[in-house]
Amino acid sequence: MADSVKIGLIQASNDIEGNESVEVHKERAIEKHIKLVQEASEKGAQIICLQEIFYGPYFCAEQNKKWYDAAEEIPEGPTTVRFQALARELGVVIVLPIYEREGISTYYNTAAVIDADGSYLGKYRKQHIPHVAVGDNGHGFWEKYYFKPGNLGYPVFDTAFAKVGVYICYDRHFPEGARLLGLNGAEIVFNPSATVAGLSEYLWKLEQPAHAVANGYYLGAINRVGTEGPWNMGEFYGQSYLVDPRGNFVATGSRDQDEVIIGEVNKKLIREVRDTWQFYRDRRPETYGEMTSLLP
Repeated sequence: MADSVKIGLIQASNDIEGNESVEVHKERAIEKHIKLVQEASEKGAQIICLQEIFYGPYFCAEQNKKWYDAAEEIPEGPTTVRFQALARELGVVIVLPIYEREGISTYYNTAAVIDADGSYLGKYRKQHIPHVAVGDNGHGFWEKYYFKPGNLGYPVFDTAFAKVGVYICYDRHFPEGARLLGLNGAEIVFNPSATVAGLSEYLWKLEQPAHAVANGYYLGAINRVGTEGPWNMGEFYGQSYLVDPRGNFVATGSRDQDEVIIGEVNKKLIREVRDTWQFYRDRRPETYGEMTSLLP
């Protein structure tokens, strides 16, 4: 593998009202994101990550069983299959966050990882599931209504260009999984998100650079843009970025535009930082047992 890898982060608005059918949302959003993936590839991106549940609005703003119909099996579902063909055509790795159905009616917030030859490498299921009100109009991040907590651990995928880990949205508030991704060999971790200004913006550029520094890897954070109706619970503030193992921002997106953000990973820097800060050598897991207890 080359030491330099170009990364593409895709942030986008949702173009139609949430009251439209699931089918209309998916068709419009998938077509839009195919064009954005093609643009990222034209700009040289080798690994491309889309935003959390990219093919529609952030429907967790309400609790409505209509949205269960948006879920698909992975990898057999049509969206994964379609993006496998796109990855093969363009020769790029795609991190594809979609709503997963397993069996009859078990649902996860998931990202499929597709290699540059179109092969399916595996999936990460979001581990930490929020249930948080935003404002006083009954809207919020009602994710426990839609998702079961992940049960596949913290896998790292050995893609054609780099070793890739995934951590989804609310996961970013928990350092334990971020550390496990590093221990499992991640060179870059992607965090596809959907988060609004009134709730989380003050944390957006604090937590994830800290994960990158503490664990000696690159981190790509993706957030959608715009305000989504009919809920209008806040502004999705974009500002997707790539940060390096020293906590430096390599590339940052706008606050309010559909955009492909291109940044570069330097694998030599990962080794240089880890040789300087020997966090993996000096950690003391034998002293951390209380973390897994039921203590508050």
